[in-house]
Amino acid sequence: MQRRNMSMSGVVDLSAVKAAGEAKEKAEQARARSAEQGGAGGPVSLVIDVDEASFEAEVLQRSAEVPVVIDFWAEWCEPCKQLSPVLERVTREYAGRVLLAKIDADQNQMLMQQFGVQGIPAVFAVVAGQALPLFQGAAPEAQIRQTLDQLVQVSEERFGITGLQGVADEGVEQEPQAPAEPENLALAAAQEALDTGDLNGAVQAYQNVLSDDPGNTEARVGLAMAELLGRVQGLDAQQVRKEAADAPSDVEAQLRAADLDMAGGHVEDAFGRLVETVKRTAGDDRETARVRLLELFEVIGAEDPRVVTARSSLARVLF
Repeated sequence: MQRRNMSMSGVVDLSAVKAAGEAKEKAEQARARSAEQGGAGGPVSLVIDVDEASFEAEVLQRSAEVPVVIDFWAEWCEPCKQLSPVLERVTREYAGRVLLAKIDADQNQMLMQQFGVQGIPAVFAVVAGQALPLFQGAAPEAQIRQTLDQLVQVSEERFGITGLQGVADEGVEQEPQAPAEPENLALAAAQEALDTGDLNGAVQAYQNVLSDDPGNTEARVGLAMAELLGRVQGLDAQQVRKEAADAPSDVEAQLRAADLDMAGGHVEDAFGRLVETVKRTAGDDRETARVRLLELFEVIGAEDPRVVTARSSLARVLF
């Protein structure tokens, strides 16, 4: 499935930015300084924690040398727990062509406002001091790699930024990991299936975990995400939205549009659409819309503030 909010159109627009020439010059200067220092600064960390105080030095300044990917996350955000490990692993595999800056959304509200973040997880990039959105919400690994490939290509072609040179790993000796427990193996298999786009396999794998551990939060979130991606796969977004606009009372049309909203990271729109559908329907139609709304709550987790708000709205229309 092509996630429409993972387009790199924002990067292409940067070709018109007058700072491109300056960015190339800064990139050359940064590489020259790095060569002069001979790597005396020690091993390079490709995944860093950034806050408002360190943002200028760790993100803006370093973006003259390497594309910096920003991951806005929070401890309570279940989709963040699915996305962040994938971003970290893929970043390390890119071996210095990108840098990942992790920003705690709860602790850095000013940065959230400056980037216009509406919900998390939200992923941006900064190239030569220019910020651009990449995607919002959890995403399959294949789509993440496609986006990063485009980011690297544009950074090189438009700005002459080629990343950190000669970085094979972070220079940290990894301690041997203990063998994974059976449940972790099952979750890992489910996550791998989801990352590679095997949605049927992911659904089955998450269901297997839940059959043994019905309260497993990670499996519930993963299952809801896999089912959502399966429902929107192959849909014509333009046609779905037209049908929903033309027939507000058509429950199935509203469900499809809400799924597309959710998959595209427009969480509040998806929730609002289904709350309104519950409000204007009755009987089986109302129950169908209510159940789908509860399923979408699972995608981002019960503690997400948007879920809390939508639950209150749902309760008002039901009672």
